[in-house]
Amino acid sequence: MVRNRFDGKLHDCILQETDMKRKSFDPVKIVLAALGGYGQYYLNTLLDGIPQGTVELVGGVDPYPERCPRLKELTERQVPVYDSLARFYDNYQADLAVIASPIHMHAAQSSTALQNGSCVLCEKPVAATIQEVDTLIRTRDQSSRWIMIGYQWAFSAAVQKLKKDISNGVFGRPLRLKSLCFWPRDYGYFQRNEWAGKQMTADGQWILDSPANNAMAHFLHCMLCVFETRPSQNDRLFDIKAELYRAYNIENFDTCAVRIRSGQEIEFLFIASHVTREETGPLLDFEFEKARIRYDAQSGFRALTESAEEIQYGFPDVDPQFLKLFRAIEQIHHLRKIECGLESARNQTLCINGMQESMTKIKPFPGEQIRFDEFENRLWVSGLSEALLNCYERFALPSEIGLPWASSGRRVNLLDYRFFPGGIPPDRGPSS
Repeated sequence: MVRNRFDGKLHDCILQETDMKRKSFDPVKIVLAALGGYGQYYLNTLLDGIPQGTVELVGGVDPYPERCPRLKELTERQVPVYDSLARFYDNYQADLAVIASPIHMHAAQSSTALQNGSCVLCEKPVAATIQEVDTLIRTRDQSSRWIMIGYQWAFSAAVQKLKKDISNGVFGRPLRLKSLCFWPRDYGYFQRNEWAGKQMTADGQWILDSPANNAMAHFLHCMLCVFETRPSQNDRLFDIKAELYRAYNIENFDTCAVRIRSGQEIEFLFIASHVTREETGPLLDFEFEKARIRYDAQSGFRALTESAEEIQYGFPDVDPQFLKLFRAIEQIHHLRKIECGLESARNQTLCINGMQESMTKIKPFPGEQIRFDEFENRLWVSGLSEALLNCYERFALPSEIGLPWASSGRRVNLLDYRFFPGGIPPDRGPSS
């Protein structure tokens, strides 16, 4: 999850540049799925951060509404709350469904909303598995509705300007792209809900929660957006090789190093960890034929061209985190394009599935390297920051530079990968 959460204050400036401030529209009717957790921040924005008369919250969906700090206020506002999205649609309709539920519920709830005539803003990732994404694409096409995916960097002015220049061929062909992020997390992070750090629910639904699929998913997605935006789009992701590690006693990984290749030999390196001693990044570094594009928290996105010209694109986090919600509201009135749809989000899920296939058994870090910070109630791995920064500089995986704790994953072909796990749908066909 990107830092600097929305603080509940009015961001009226978001609408100052749009036709919604100048034209008269009926309020957009919205149903919000998930009132606690991350959904609480959507709720705060809907109740406090949008000009009066722009939206009407017509329903909330949560199986545990008592966890919502503003439940009493919803009752006072006569906003009905249901335990499932299907039950909401038995009684009401909505122009827009906002899905902020756990990962394993995203695809099913998005499908329910589309089939009941709502457009959808779904939190990232769109789904746990590639077959769910492909099924959802078909459902969208049949419904004549649209769906946006909430990778907030994708909606920012900085990333939109960068994508435009890449699309126009300003920098030539991408060659190598890499990203690194260390965001330490404590025990509470993995205990905050029933699905954090897990691969699967108790009843067999895939979750695949991890740094790459949750907190740091934005930075992997940003690299993949660059790949999708280039002028020649006849290339596809070819294969992936991952190394997945953990210090915490969780099902899935808390640290990863991943190499992805396209059919035209564009390479990606993605490194992320929740168990380093220090916080670092996000850092992004994109090599093109005619330029080098870098991002860090001090300088934002900037490009240095082969002619020594520096182009500043700014900071994605300058735009409010819930700009994505305003963009979805505007799109209901056909005022904007879809800035992050299913096709853009699909490659992210494809890579997540490929990572898990590459190393099906998560490798624990050596016990003698794991430290406990009593003050912060968290684990960290001695020497991990330095080792992974070295990998980043050398565009290498840990096993490739001879780290004693490292193990190589297998290379997974992504070209015809259509089903997780295994890549090929079983004889009975892909699940819905």
